[in-house]
Amino acid sequence: GFESLKMGFDQEAAAVLMARHAVYKIQSEYEFTMDILRWLDRRLIMLVKMFAEYQKGNPESFRLSDEFMYYPGFMFHLRRSNFLKVFNSTPDETVFYRCFLLRENVTNSLVMIQPTLMAYSLEEGACQPVYLDVSSISPNRILLLDDFFHVVVFYGATVHEWLTQEIWKQPDYAYLEEFFQGPQEDSKNLLESRMPTPIFVSCAQNGSQSRFLMSKLNPSITQNTVGQYGGGAAPPVFTDDVSLKVFLEHLKKLAVAE
Repeated sequence: GFESLKMGFDQEAAAVLMARHAVYKIQSEYEFTMDILRWLDRRLIMLVKMFAEYQKGNPESFRLSDEFMYYPGFMFHLRRSNFLKVFNSTPDETVFYRCFLLRENVTNSLVMIQPTLMAYSLEEGACQPVYLDVSSISPNRILLLDDFFHVVVFYGATVHEWLTQEIWKQPDYAYLEEFFQGPQEDSKNLLESRMPTPIFVSCAQNGSQSRFLMSKLNPSITQNTVGQYGGGAAPPVFTDDVSLKVFLEHLKKLAVAE
């Protein structure tokens, strides 16, 4: 019945299936990116209308069960991916990305849709997963991003200064050598274990190559929310893209609409 269907929903597999269906439709039916994004939005609204718990007209009452909790986030990142938005990608690159989305397994395809982000910090200890969000950037952190096609090692501003000064060569800071080796070894393992071999990018906060990381992060802090960033400092991302929070708020309003 309906409850067994709900309990058996595999949100990871469903996200990959929708991504592949969207790639097929954009190549066979829809000419413009906005058309396929509207199609994805309609399908997402239909899904949550059917399976979410809510009171009509009350977005605050909207609830998704654990089986559906992450699916809207997958769709958010899919909308921003190179599979659907082809700006800054050559036709060859676009075909390459879409080809591997269609042929890889669910685990790898999900990494393409929503990359993994790991953080290395002296204060927090061992490597740990963090949110795919600009708020995860810190001057004292090293971040490791894996989007299947790229492996990015991102050094926070302070950590990058330590690296360029080779401060770990001083006896008092010898422990930093192990700190810097962690992301290098993990990125090497990713590069050696995957085919095709991902492109490796090493970059620093505010550097030109940092775009490989910034383009994948949820823009929760932008020029439009600079007051929330504090201190009059420059915001991490200049973009007109909506954040995941705004995306989910609009989804709730549309789902509970009369």
